[in-house]
Amino acid sequence: MQNWKIVTAGDSSLLVEFDQEIRPDINRKITATVQLIKAQHIEGVLDMIPAFCSLLINYDPRVVTYEEIKARVGSLLRVEPKSGSQKSRIFEIPVCYGGAYGPDLGTIASHAGLSEEEVIRIHSSQDYLIYMLGFLPGFCYLGGLDERIHTPRLATPRIRIEAGSVGIGGSQTGIYPMDSPGGWQLMGMTPVKTYDPDREVPILVEAGDYIRFIPVDEAEYLRLKELADRNEYQCVIREKEV
Repeated sequence: MQNWKIVTAGDSSLLVEFDQEIRPDINRKITATVQLIKAQHIEGVLDMIPAFCSLLINYDPRVVTYEEIKARVGSLLRVEPKSGSQKSRIFEIPVCYGGAYGPDLGTIASHAGLSEEEVIRIHSSQDYLIYMLGFLPGFCYLGGLDERIHTPRLATPRIRIEAGSVGIGGSQTGIYPMDSPGGWQLMGMTPVKTYDPDREVPILVEAGDYIRFIPVDEAEYLRLKELADRNEYQCVIREKEV
């Protein structure tokens, strides 16, 4: 497995640093470490924030010292996750592609030298690993976008992009969890609320989960949106071994 080291990050945090590469095996190690720490119920741990190549752990220094938590975390890091020993969730996210819902789909297709139908097929043909959350609450940094549909960001970002918009920015794809400015090329819209501050658990997904985009037509999108607006829509969630 890749190298790692533990360093201090202020008076109440430590940072576990892995190889500085964006790789699925590093993400699996980070996810496994988070799960082990949760299972161990280590006293004093307040929060864990996974990123592409690191894991930040916030703790209460009145409960546990830096050296104590460093030793506990270090022992868990030496436990190697076995292939197929972890189960990850796959969230099926319905998307209405193109038209008013995806005004840049034609641009993406033209840049790729493909038809819009081919772009939709490619975009919806695989499970995307959530490496980390950031930028906005519930915004997922996804890995695995097919190189054929990599598309540069807009030269001039939009002032407002509607929550639920699905787009491509360079080598990444993702979902805008709330209304915000943005420069990604918009290809579709989902009724799924990946962030809802009124929900018991506001953010729908976690790092280490996967997203699968499911094409739907406008009628189905409107039906699902009506359910989502009434808080009656439940995402289809499958499991896979990793």
